[in-house]
Amino acid sequence: MNNNQNFTNYKIESTTVNATGTLSSTYIANVFMWMFAALGVSTIFALLFANSPALMQYLYSVNPVTGGAKLNMLGYAVMFAPLGFVMIMSFAFQRLSAVALIGLFMAYAAINGISFSFILLTYTSSSVIACFASAAAMFGIMAVMGYTTKKDLTSFGRILTMGLIGIVVAMLINMFLKSDTMGYLISVIGVAVFTGLTAYDVQKLKNIGAGVEYGEISEADGKKLGILGALTLYLDFINIFLLLLRLFGGRKD
Repeated sequence: MNNNQNFTNYKIESTTVNATGTLSSTYIANVFMWMFAALGVSTIFALLFANSPALMQYLYSVNPVTGGAKLNMLGYAVMFAPLGFVMIMSFAFQRLSAVALIGLFMAYAAINGISFSFILLTYTSSSVIACFASAAAMFGIMAVMGYTTKKDLTSFGRILTMGLIGIVVAMLINMFLKSDTMGYLISVIGVAVFTGLTAYDVQKLKNIGAGVEYGEISEADGKKLGILGALTLYLDFINIFLLLLRLFGGRKD
């Protein structure tokens, strides 16, 4: 579970809040285009690996004595590499070009897709499709709300960000407690937090697009912030999906 809030720290003047210029609409459309492209890349790699035992064998090794399988070095790299990509994109933002950020974003989506192949092998196809559709509906509704609302969601976003930190801490604690009840509560609260963050993130991106339109943000910085924004929306959606799957997903026999 992760959420990149780097782009939300970019300051613009309050005169751009809730602006609805043509460029702002185009800006949001481009952000969603990159988000959907990343989701498409993740889906392709997830299906490719889940349906290819020959590819999956690169991610784990089999004990010749017990016959048990466990992740090998490459498998662990695939599991933890996405965090590294997010950190690079966030902390090296000023030094990277928009093209470099796009390349990192697509590579991140591909590696994420490989790790998601384990989900396709664990949960039934019907539950994966149902949770994905539910996540898409929830995400879509909140995205529209974030784009159309006249209310400034800044304070709301700060509360949700603190809630996200609390969820991460609770998940770390539950790794040791292994409480099913606590895990269920974390998932329920997590869905609420990420759906709320979706509205907040979309409004922030709308305001950044307006900032570019009014010249308060340079076009170059606007493009890069748009890529980070697409990453953040991607993470919002993925986390909603994974948490719904944890709550309602049916495992294969």
